[in-house]
Amino acid sequence: MEELNLTRFQPATFHLTGFPGLEQFHMWIAIPFCLLYAASIAGNCTILAIVRRDQRLHEPMYFFLCMLSFNDLGVSLSTLPTVLAIFCFGLSDVLFNACLAQMFFLHSFSFMESGILLAMSFDRFVAICNPLRYSSTLTNPRIARIGLAIVLKSTVMLFPFPFLIKRLPICKSNVLSHSYCLHPDMMRLACADITVNNIYGFFAVLFTYGLDSTFIVLSYAMILKTVLSIASREQRRKALNTCVSHICAVLSFYVPIIAVSVLHRFGKGAPPVVHIMMSNVYLFVPPLLNPIIYSVKTKEIRKGIVKIFS
Repeated sequence: MEELNLTRFQPATFHLTGFPGLEQFHMWIAIPFCLLYAASIAGNCTILAIVRRDQRLHEPMYFFLCMLSFNDLGVSLSTLPTVLAIFCFGLSDVLFNACLAQMFFLHSFSFMESGILLAMSFDRFVAICNPLRYSSTLTNPRIARIGLAIVLKSTVMLFPFPFLIKRLPICKSNVLSHSYCLHPDMMRLACADITVNNIYGFFAVLFTYGLDSTFIVLSYAMILKTVLSIASREQRRKALNTCVSHICAVLSFYVPIIAVSVLHRFGKGAPPVVHIMMSNVYLFVPPLLNPIIYSVKTKEIRKGIVKIFS
């Protein structure tokens, strides 16, 4: 009887969708996705290789950049199996537990990215507002503890999500709206009360994105106050220039999140393809842009790239 109930209320597989109505073009759609994955993975691996090879880059700023690159690789590799399976091989079904695992890792890496960006803003705050204590404040053991805290916080916050889904009877359908598994997408298929999922999901997002973004804004408010008190215009320009890469990384992460939230709230009449495109932008743009941003704006990274390819 238990096996019968399990198969009745939890489907063996979920059916993932790429771009509904464009199935005949999936092979062509696969080309830009493959290029995105190749560029993201190559860019982030290049950043890691440069920092590893150059002893002069073994500093807090570049250690945090390595964390960001590792995390972006995790985001790309979390979505890669199902996205390529759909667009390259026409395989749209994913096992129930595999979908739960993908959901957990995908949301975890997203939460970790927010925490890493907060840690990088703290790094810029200390470097500009208290430069004499920079080395003594951001020691290697302390940076390692910060990284471990980010991983633990995200993992603990996401740990209940798979269990919150497994307790729900999934009997409306087994068709998901994207080419990967997301918590909001999965819980909508339940034919039971999802209040607990909604409340905990809102709490997790507010506690992570809300707090992290607030502290990032506060960090930059204090950085701006310190920079404006510097007498020399050239020194002000140099101080702000060290923050440009991080500001661009923050915008590339939070702007798509805000856009997806606004579209979900006010764009219910928009075509489904718009929602799908915005969700893809939210997941694929930051891992692609971050290596480009730091390669363009950071002289040491540019020099490392030249050394590697020469």
